[in-house]
This record gives sequence, structure tokens and C-alpha cells, in this order.
Amino acid sequence: MPELQQVLKDALMQEDCGWNMGSFGAIAEFHHVYGDSAPQEHAGLMQVTPRGGVRIDTLEGVRPVAYETLSPKPHRWTQAVSLCLPHDDAAMNQRGALTALGPDEDALRGEDRGAQLFDMGLGQYQADFCIRTADPELLEVLNENAGRSLFEHGNPAMGAILKHHPHRVLLTRLGRVEVYQMIGGPDTGGKSPEGPHTHVLPKLLRAERTHSANTPIPEGWVPCCGVHPENPVIGRLGEDKVFNRAAFDAFRKLLSTWGAEAYCQGKQAVWELLETEIPAEDAVEPDTREGRAGWRNGIRQWRVLHGPNRLTEAYAERFDRGAEQTDPENPGH
Repeated sequence: MPELQQVLKDALMQEDCGWNMGSFGAIAEFHHVYGDSAPQEHAGLMQVTPRGGVRIDTLEGVRPVAYETLSPKPHRWTQAVSLCLPHDDAAMNQRGALTALGPDEDALRGEDRGAQLFDMGLGQYQADFCIRTADPELLEVLNENAGRSLFEHGNPAMGAILKHHPHRVLLTRLGRVEVYQMIGGPDTGGKSPEGPHTHVLPKLLRAERTHSANTPIPEGWVPCCGVHPENPVIGRLGEDKVFNRAAFDAFRKLLSTWGAEAYCQGKQAVWELLETEIPAEDAVEPDTREGRAGWRNGIRQWRVLHGPNRLTEAYAERFDRGAEQTDPENPGH
């Protein structure tokens, strides 16, 4: 059985592993960028680059949940391990207004510990979405408007934030992700910069969900950190890549230990049918949502593992069609 602390320690040294913390609509992501210096050894569970960083401060009470999701692209799938806490233990401050928190004494880098931390007041259940700055001009605007919602009509604070590009700091009960790069927008050509970045999507925030409905988090648990080990078919920039069997096998071990039983059974069931060449018209898919997701991804993975043929195409045509249960991909995951 994999030991969580060691799995995470190893993952922090792997350039193709991505990390995130946040909620449904407000998230901070940490990824390595091709060509940057290799990951460095740190005390504890931490990794930091000139673009951003991640640190896990505690694993007390954590339940790891490994899962695969269906990509809208029928030759791919995504994978992750969510580090979850019981619902009550995951709660953060849920502030609804811009709030000054003082100097960020727990910053990943020593040079950032004198800068001022502000909660943006997004009110998310398991994540405090913060900004950090030492810029006098931005600090003046933030301090003048502390206590107001950033979305209040006429509040100049959001415009000042987008202009000055402060660090973003995402805090959960497990640790933090920090992003030092510019905020995606007009100054970045309208897209998020490669590597560490953040997303704040008001439309999703209004749903008041802790996570996507397609993420199989057990009832009563809340994801507080996402770990995205190297995907065997998707590159860091979201591109197709040559199948990496070692990455596939490594995640399969995590899935067998920390994955949903119904999902794993669904995948195994369709593999056994494909192995024995049972015709698609004689196959019966699982009757649970998780089982059907495992069944569909099982068909995709069998095709990658063994090559396409008439049988796998018949299974794909019959069972793996339409956008049901698919999630948009996130490049780098």
C-alpha cells in the first residue's frame, strides 16, 4: 500500500506533477514550466520556483481520493488525487469582504514575509483566496477599501489588483499555493501565463460548490488539495503525447488503493469483456454513475494499451459517446 507522505514527497520532485488548492470557481495552481530549473529538495512537503510554489503543512485527518475523469476528447482521460478532510474540519474563514491580515509570516520565501496579506473576501468554504503585496500604491487602495466587497459597484480595489498583479496566496487547512506570475488578462494577452496561475470565475462561485459534480469525492468530505501526477497521454501544456506506460502504471497503483470501488470495478469489467472478445451488443454497462465512468475510461485505456481494432471501436460507439460525465481539461493536469 502506498504511504501518503512518501507519495507526496516523491511527487514534489516530479516536474510533470501539478498541484492546486481552492474551490469550485476560485483556484490556485502550481506547475513546472519546460526549461525551468529542476525541482529542489526542501524540508517537509514543499516545492517553490521563481513562478510560484506549494506547501502542505499537515496531513492529519486527510483521506486521499484517487480518481480519473472523462475528457471531452475520446482518446484521453484526466487523473488526480484529492487530499480531503471531513466537512467540518475543512472550513476556512469564509470572509465576504476585503480583509487586511497583516504581514504574511508563513510565506514560502523569506523575502515575502514582510509583505501584507489581504483576504479577497470570496467567501469560499474550504479556501481563503488572498493577495500579497508590498507595493505602496496598491496598499493604499486596499487599506482604504478594506471591509468592502471587491464586487461592490464603484469599488476601485479590483481594478488596482488587476493593474498591479500582486502575488496570489491560496490558503486551506492543509497548506498553501502561492503564485508570483501576472494575473491572466489584458497584460498577458487574455490568457493565463504558463505555469503557476489562478482562476477566479464569479459564475462558478455563485454555485457555492466545493468541487465539480463529476469529481467522486465521498459524501461528507471536502477536497483541500489536488495532486495531478503525470498524465500518460496529456502533456503539461495540454498537448497529446506519446503514451507513457510508466506513468499509467504508477497511477493505477494509487487508483487501486485510494480509488472508488465502483469505478475500478467498472473498468475491470469492461477490460475482462474486451480480453475475452465479447461482442459489444452482448455487454451490459454498470448501473451506477461511477461504474459507467470507469467503464468508459476502461474502453479508452484499452484502446491505448492494445491499439484500436473493430471490437474496441464497437464498444466506444455503443458506450462512450456524448458529453455526459465529461469535465473540461485543465492543461498541466
